Amino acid sequence: MFAGLAFINPVKRWVNYSDRKGGSEIKVVSFNTRAGRVGNKELEPYLKSQNADVLLLQEDAGIKYQFEGYQKANPGGGLTILTRHKILKQQIIEPQDGELRIPGLLADIEIKGKTYRFIDVYLNPFRFQKEMVKLNGDTDNDEQKIKDVVKRLIPTFKKHQDQVTLIREAIDNSPYPVILAGDFNSVPNSYEYYHLSEGLEDAFVEAGRGSATSFHDYKFPIRIDYIFSSKTVRAISYKVDRSVSISDHYPVTVKFSTEGK
Repeated sequence: MFAGLAFINPVKRWVNYSDRKGGSEIKVVSFNTRAGRVGNKELEPYLKSQNADVLLLQEDAGIKYQFEGYQKANPGGGLTILTRHKILKQQIIEPQDGELRIPGLLADIEIKGKTYRFIDVYLNPFRFQKEMVKLNGDTDNDEQKIKDVVKRLIPTFKKHQDQVTLIREAIDNSPYPVILAGDFNSVPNSYEYYHLSEGLEDAFVEAGRGSATSFHDYKFPIRIDYIFSSKTVRAISYKVDRSVSISDHYPVTVKFSTEGK
C-alpha cells in the first residue's frame, strides 16, 4: 500500500482521471507543428478552428500566420504566440551560449481585465533517429548504439540545464500568474520537469483524463509536451487531440477557469 502511495503522483503524470468544472474559461493550445509546418494545408485551418484564446507553437514558421482578430508574438527561432487578446509585452528568453535556437518566448497578455504571463518553451531536441534506439540482438552493434545514445544525452542534458535556468528566471520574476507550455523534450519525473514545474501545477495532473502521451513518432508512449500554470489559475480540462496527424506531436488543449481558486 505504501509503495503504491509513493508512486501515485509519478504515475498521474502519465495517466490520470480528473473531473473538474468551472465558469468562464481561457482556452490555451500548445502544439509542436514540426512535421506539418512546411507546405501542409491542414495546419492553418486547424489552428483557426480551435478558436483558442492563446496558441503557443513550437518549431514553427509562424511568420506567415495572419489570423484575423489575433495579435502575434513571433521573434523567429521557431516559437510563436498568437492571441485574441492584448499583448502588453513580449520578450525572447535569450540563449547564453551563442546558440541561435531560442529556448523560450514570453508574452504578458491581458485577458478579461487580468494579465497573465505566457511562456512558450522549446528545449533542445536530442535528435534521435528511430534506428538509433532500436536494438536488434547483435551484442556488438547494440553496445555501440547505446554508446552513441549516451554521447547525445550528456551534452543535451547540459544544455537543458542552462535553458531551464533562463526559463525559471522568467517564471520567478513574473508579476503575473504564469502559464508555461511547450515541448520540453523531457519525460515526466525528469530534472527538467521538476525544475520547471516548481511552484506551478501540471494541468494534466489537475484536470487530465486517460493518457498524456503527446509525441507519437515512436511505437512506445512518450509525454514531452506540457502545460503548467500558477496555483492561482485553475485548470478545468485537459485534452491531447489525437484526431490530427499534422505533426509528429499531438496538440494539447487546456481550459482554465478565470475564477481562479
